[in-house]
Amino acid sequence: MSLDAFAPSVASSKTSMDISMRSQSPVPSVFSATSSLRAQAYRQEYGRGLNNYSEVYRLPADDEELDRLDRQHDMFCKAIGKFPPPMPEIMAVDEFEVKAVLDLGCGSGSWIMDIAREFPNAGAVAVDLVPMQSTSMPPNCRSEVDDINLGLEHFYGDFNVVHAQLISSGIRDYHGLINHIAHVLRPGGLIDITEFPFHFTGIEKTPICPPAGTFEPPWTPLWMSYANRAVRQRGGDADASLHMHQWVCDHPAFEDVVYREFWIPLSPWLKGKDSNSVWWNGIGTTMRDDVKAFMRSGRPLLLGNGLSEDFVDQLENNAVAELDEAITPVYVCIQNVYARKKH
Repeated sequence: MSLDAFAPSVASSKTSMDISMRSQSPVPSVFSATSSLRAQAYRQEYGRGLNNYSEVYRLPADDEELDRLDRQHDMFCKAIGKFPPPMPEIMAVDEFEVKAVLDLGCGSGSWIMDIAREFPNAGAVAVDLVPMQSTSMPPNCRSEVDDINLGLEHFYGDFNVVHAQLISSGIRDYHGLINHIAHVLRPGGLIDITEFPFHFTGIEKTPICPPAGTFEPPWTPLWMSYANRAVRQRGGDADASLHMHQWVCDHPAFEDVVYREFWIPLSPWLKGKDSNSVWWNGIGTTMRDDVKAFMRSGRPLLLGNGLSEDFVDQLENNAVAELDEAITPVYVCIQNVYARKKH
């Protein structure tokens, strides 16, 4: 069977904001965004380019944010791996079926393009609120503009792998999303979801969740506590990572459920000189840059939630200084769940 059998989606569906925004061909040239397309997809808010479709997801989708996501992808590949262990078996070439991968909330597209290159005989679909901007899109990869909060019915039964990573702030009902993924997957397919709980922890790995109105160190967990409240106010599912393992376990479609967590330092604060501490401090250095860029990206979220610019500026400056000192021990817990759909 050839890749021609993996035809692009052309039918209108309730997940398509505007059928003209969706790619109709896997040919890379269709992804060159015209000025009118960009104007349709983006709006400026607090000096950043945000998507023009979802009032839930309020992080930017501009070049600065896409650069951050590219660097984050590289770090996650080192710290947690590019994909779960069963994926090569699931994506093995099959003469009776063209394998297909769906990336929900693809961001910069780094992950899905890596997968498209690694499995060139498969079809790869990237879904996000704005079109992918890559000039090096693999020929077996396409970009679609959708708000996945509105449903995934037009994808039911079409994919062997469904991947989602750090999208919970833009998802109203993550539990319901898992049910949609169960229907999107073919029998034997793989769900692979990764999130974090919108709080940071101390060295004992207990959450640091300051009450509203607090303005005292540690500053980085305090910044995240304000982001957590802003996400909830917008309707995002800030607690999804705390429940997604149970949700997948409880779903009758899934089996062989695996839960993994990765405790990543927010800065290179580990004191040991052993190889493990040195390695994690290297990851922590990259994570520090990611968190600092994330705080810049989070300004529209916080300012749009009613915080004053002076307050946000001071909070961010204090958190950046704390991260640069690399003295305060703070972790982020990255949580991953993968499972197979029953045959």
